[in-house]
Amino acid sequence: MADDGSDLAAEALSMPLLTSLQNPTVKQLRQLQQGRQRRRQGLILLEGTHLIEEAVAADYPLSLVCYTQAWRDRYPHLWQQAAQRATMQPVAAEVLKSIASTASPDGVVAIAPRRADYHPPPAQPSLAILLETLQDPGNLGTIIRTAAAAGSDGLWLSPDSVELEHPKVLRASAGQWFRLPMAIVEPRSQGRLLRAQGLQLVATSPEAETHYWELDLSRPTVFLIGNEGNGLTAELIQLATVSTRIPLALGVESLNAAIAAALLLYEARRQRFQASSR
Repeated sequence: MADDGSDLAAEALSMPLLTSLQNPTVKQLRQLQQGRQRRRQGLILLEGTHLIEEAVAADYPLSLVCYTQAWRDRYPHLWQQAAQRATMQPVAAEVLKSIASTASPDGVVAIAPRRADYHPPPAQPSLAILLETLQDPGNLGTIIRTAAAAGSDGLWLSPDSVELEHPKVLRASAGQWFRLPMAIVEPRSQGRLLRAQGLQLVATSPEAETHYWELDLSRPTVFLIGNEGNGLTAELIQLATVSTRIPLALGVESLNAAIAAALLLYEARRQRFQASSR
């Protein structure tokens, strides 16, 4: 990055408008909607103003920012900030729409390098989540956002879960993807390690007798969240130190994984606030 941000901004302003859907850069960006191409190119796709704002705020490196003139006119300060970090490429609205995976993009898409590694939660967390075979990117992104909001120390994710760099995960995390400690682990090995350290491992089960609010969640706790359709594997359930249930109305089989995680995390936060207020 050059020392003089104004020079970079001036250079960005001189970039010609990209209008062709057949341009090699446009083709490359479209490929990044596929996980295989993201891994091959070592890049991730950031869509939308909020994600760009969060990437800048977190000082996450950006490689290329594609934007429409209307977007630049609406967000001149963010454009200036991005221009000091990345190559800026003005594009026609139809080009931007072809790049984005969303139906109605708001005028900006960026590419950035994949993380070389993730910062894992602390070895002995106070509050964390272990996710097993989670498949829906919207669920994962929402859990990341909720975990950060609830003051969680982070999460672990099994390698057979949805890709952490999936564009929908990034969008649903509302920028907390850049901040929450996360790591990809073998869940049973991680579960055994956490249990050996004396942490409370909480699994949800419709057969459990104890409601989640009846547990002592003020102690160091890790919630185990499983696959949307099949739940946790029997092996991970056996590693739990306690099972609990979230009561459901008659005829309702299960809750969305992200909703279940939110209920558990915020009950833990409520109990801890209550304990600190005594």
